[in-house]
Amino acid sequence: MIQIPQTPIRRFLRMLALAAPLALPAVTASAQSPFSAAVRVNDSIVTWYEIDQRALFLEVLRAPGDLRAEALETLVNERLQVAEARRVGALASPEEIEAGVEEFAARADLGAEQFIRAIGEEGVAPETFRDFVANGISWRNVVRRRFGARVQITDADIDEALQFTPRLDGATILLAEIVVPRTPENEETLRSELARLAADLNFDTETFSEAARRFSAATTRENDGLTGWRPLNAVPPQLREDMVLLAFGETYGPVSLGPAIAIFQMRGLSEGAYRAQAVTSVDYVTVPLPSISTEDGAAAAAALRADIDVCDDLYGQRPGAFERFDQPLGAIPGDIAMALAALDAGEMSFSVTRNAGTTTLAVMLCARNVAEPEAGRDALRQQLIVQQLEGYADALLEELRADAIITYE
Repeated sequence: MIQIPQTPIRRFLRMLALAAPLALPAVTASAQSPFSAAVRVNDSIVTWYEIDQRALFLEVLRAPGDLRAEALETLVNERLQVAEARRVGALASPEEIEAGVEEFAARADLGAEQFIRAIGEEGVAPETFRDFVANGISWRNVVRRRFGARVQITDADIDEALQFTPRLDGATILLAEIVVPRTPENEETLRSELARLAADLNFDTETFSEAARRFSAATTRENDGLTGWRPLNAVPPQLREDMVLLAFGETYGPVSLGPAIAIFQMRGLSEGAYRAQAVTSVDYVTVPLPSISTEDGAAAAAALRADIDVCDDLYGQRPGAFERFDQPLGAIPGDIAMALAALDAGEMSFSVTRNAGTTTLAVMLCARNVAEPEAGRDALRQQLIVQQLEGYADALLEELRADAIITYE
């Protein structure tokens, strides 16, 4: 018998045509007792019911990806995290849990009871939501207790972060999409099949468009799945930050769209949409030297590099032998502005000349002053603290997993 290769298109077509369950752990789980062990983690277990509930909760939140796989691994991690919190006495208190529940619900502009009632209508038990919140708080308590004192954010760290904080105002994005409605026949397998299709079509724009024309239920199928350029702020906030990081042709999803599930592919981000914070002025110094094409000039440049690490060093090392400026970009002489554009703070350029080339004007960047984000420096400081703590948390979790006995049933 001739075997037809299972290309992404053929495999997906077969799934749509037959709507048959695949031999995946997520499906075979339905034959298990809901409260039997799916995974054993040291002395505790994760049940099939918990996996089903967590996946459903993630779907309600419109999380992308293979939700059953995500639920499984997250619950395994949480068993380890909560065990560590119990060991060090950092379990979330009832008061912390209630505050966390209220805070999470507020993100959806709902009160706690309204939120619990809303997810309950989708089949998510209140205990599933509360456990999710409690486990997160317990792990946060562990991380802050163990690593909080190590995190030190300086004003220089904030200044550097400000220069690279992206501004996305006015950006537009071009996506291709495949949107498939849920049906009773494909409900169990649709998300996992779309996740597999997204992986197969990653960076394959031609085949993605073919799949969109053949399978997508959206009207964009008539245009190869292309949505057309749209404002980035029209993309839901929970997806926006991920999508701006996608490379051309990279796929994203699956994403729940209520009665349908979709996958997307990046096709373009408008020029200038992802840019550094606006520079309001540049702090720099200039030091006149003999032409560096001469022996004296080369020696003077070498000495300047050796003696000066930051602009303030000049006050002690070369008093009166330099000029310091803090100017808007438009006020800086063109040749100096070009030299500064290639520098980081503390770096020097010797490309600028004066007096018909007989003088080299050493140019050193002290700082680029930028417009602060609306939230201000304190908010940015907190973001940087969280980033550092996340790094410590990831390392600790890897250590806990390495020491654990994890058995998948």
